[in-house]
Amino acid sequence: MRWGPSGELSTVLWIGGAQWAGKSTVAWLLSRRYRLTAYHYDFHDRRGHYDRAVAHAGRYPHRHAWQVLHEHDPDRTWVRSTPEEMAEGCRHSFVERFGMGLDDLRALSSGRPLVAEGWGLRPELVAPLLDSPRQAVFLVPTETFRRRQLRELPRASRITAQVSDPERALANRTDRDRLLAHDAVESARQHGLRVIEVDGSLSVGGLADVVAEHFEEWLGSRR
Repeated sequence: MRWGPSGELSTVLWIGGAQWAGKSTVAWLLSRRYRLTAYHYDFHDRRGHYDRAVAHAGRYPHRHAWQVLHEHDPDRTWVRSTPEEMAEGCRHSFVERFGMGLDDLRALSSGRPLVAEGWGLRPELVAPLLDSPRQAVFLVPTETFRRRQLRELPRASRITAQVSDPERALANRTDRDRLLAHDAVESARQHGLRVIEVDGSLSVGGLADVVAEHFEEWLGSRR
């Protein structure tokens, strides 16, 4: 495994962006087509990262504080917080959680290429690790496609925590996600990284084709 200009992994192919844009499925398809190791940020974040933040509150203060609040007062997390406050909390937490993700990726290093996906792989965090801007792409749904996903994806249209006002909580989370999607687009453009707007006109296989073409320099000979 080569190392990048900042000392981090430089053969990782990064798929970031916003919620409900197809990142996980695209990464899974690419891992099967091109024999890549796939790293799914959300999967690890809900499991090992949660436990790490519990065990090391001093190292991960924002993540730890959110977990304690979510457990003891989910209404404060989802109902009484504004979308702007929720988004700001995520921005702080993303930095800590990205460090956990890098630890995971180092452990997965085996000489095989890696494709890493997740909404916490923010452009400003990924950019310093790249040897080429073509190692990263950011998928963001259009507003119309976001609304479609909320209608059609059960996991997109529910809050799993027990809250007093589920409708308000969902509206807050949706607006938070919209703010963070805008941040991802602006940050990617500032760092010269590609954004793909997902509007549902392509099948997920077609979207994977577009991403594979973007990563062609690393994938071309691996079929």
